[in-house]
Amino acid sequence: MKVAIITGASRGIGRAIALELYKRGCNIVFNYTRSTQAAEELVKECTSTDRQALAYQVDAADFPAVQDMVKDVKSKLGRIDILVNNAGITNDKLIVRMKEEDWDKVLDTNLKSAFNFCRAVTPIMLKQESGRILNISSISGIVGMAGQANYSASKAGLIGLTKALAKELGSRNITVNALAPGMIETDMTATLSEDYKKSLLEQIPLRRFGQVDEIARIAAFLVSEDAAYITGQVIQVDGGLAM
Repeated sequence: MKVAIITGASRGIGRAIALELYKRGCNIVFNYTRSTQAAEELVKECTSTDRQALAYQVDAADFPAVQDMVKDVKSKLGRIDILVNNAGITNDKLIVRMKEEDWDKVLDTNLKSAFNFCRAVTPIMLKQESGRILNISSISGIVGMAGQANYSASKAGLIGLTKALAKELGSRNITVNALAPGMIETDMTATLSEDYKKSLLEQIPLRRFGQVDEIARIAAFLVSEDAAYITGQVIQVDGGLAM
């Protein structure tokens, strides 16, 4: 039975991906930092008797803590087949108002965390000669967004990481891809003003925001055997916003 690690899965896109992979027969493992209740609720929702859902309160930007988590997962479940780097935050400000800590926190959470988990799981995948890594980027990392210098840089960095690792790991049957969602209905987008949402909708050819379940199904495909010949790709799921 396959084992999938999903970072930052206590809510939003990460939660939807975790549930989709669990539904498709995977043991799921995820980390969280503060959302203990949400993490416990996700574990409770996974009620199958033939597979597990494990939660770890681990800061994804803390490299030693990530290493310890991955070692524990390998010890308990025997293997790691899938890694979805989903952990992410925003802290939007214009560059003239952005403080160093605003930059560091977003880059640590969104980009360094992905390095940490990739570094921790790749030795296991290399020994298995198989694995799937999926990095959740954003259209902000493709086109850039005003007021999101830190977020856009972190998501663009994920795309570079994806392509570099796809070349490093491909010969050992490990694929590495990225998803670049557009405007998806999550806790993050819920904080946007109605006027801003309206202006965005006018730019989206499909005239709606995406749903987390739509992202989850595409993610599940990209880490499945059906996508075994896809690597180094960035799949935009944005309703046509960033064409």
